[in-house]
Amino acid sequence: MVEQINETGETVPESDSLETKRQSILDLQPKMKLSGTVQRLELYGAFIDIGYGVSAILHISKLDRRVNRISDALAVGDELAVWVDSIDPQRDQVTVSMIEPLAVEWRDLKKDQVYTGTVTRLEKFGAFVDIGAEKEGLVHISELSHDYIKHPSEAVKNGETIQVVVLGFNKRKRRIDLSRKAMLGIQEAEEEVVEPESDEEEEAPTSMEIAMRRAMHDSPDDQSDSEADTKASAGEPTKRGEQEDILSRTLKLSQESNG
Repeated sequence: MVEQINETGETVPESDSLETKRQSILDLQPKMKLSGTVQRLELYGAFIDIGYGVSAILHISKLDRRVNRISDALAVGDELAVWVDSIDPQRDQVTVSMIEPLAVEWRDLKKDQVYTGTVTRLEKFGAFVDIGAEKEGLVHISELSHDYIKHPSEAVKNGETIQVVVLGFNKRKRRIDLSRKAMLGIQEAEEEVVEPESDEEEEAPTSMEIAMRRAMHDSPDDQSDSEADTKASAGEPTKRGEQEDILSRTLKLSQESNG
């Protein structure tokens, strides 16, 4: 069995070192940013030590500038920032790029998806917003505000960060249609706050009010209209008489409470 030397100088079986290598590769994710060192140069690119047990391949087309030869841009020992492009654990192969990947790929776009973007420029017909995609998205002037505006500058400014929702997109035409108005409706609904209840406590009723309530409670309020008419025709107390009676009992009860 072939043995290899690890970082501490100890010999380990090849199977163990390969397992460690595979685990390290599996820790990588596309678009992950890494720091690497150029190990060697080839006609088609360079091998970069990224510290994950394997040398990553940086193709000449993945440099941050166009060159005829890889040596025109890199030299052995150079340290540089790269982004993971692809990972093949079965072949122990990783490819990297010096070009920062897009935050939003065409395949990532979905209708009704919400993004946070930056207004890059204003035109009479709308505002262009950078959401991290290959092309800036367009918010038509009719999608900037619920109110009528004559120019996009009445709703947004250059450099402003806003939330937008995807209305549609066309990869062939490199077009992304966005809306800010839809997000404004959602934000306004979230900002609605119920008025807090008043902290003022209800004042305690006075002795006169308590007496009035007791007198009212004792009054025969549940009699029918026919009974009231009968009492009135028979000379019994009318409604006015009942009110006077309640008032009299109220004063009496109030005096008793205060006495």
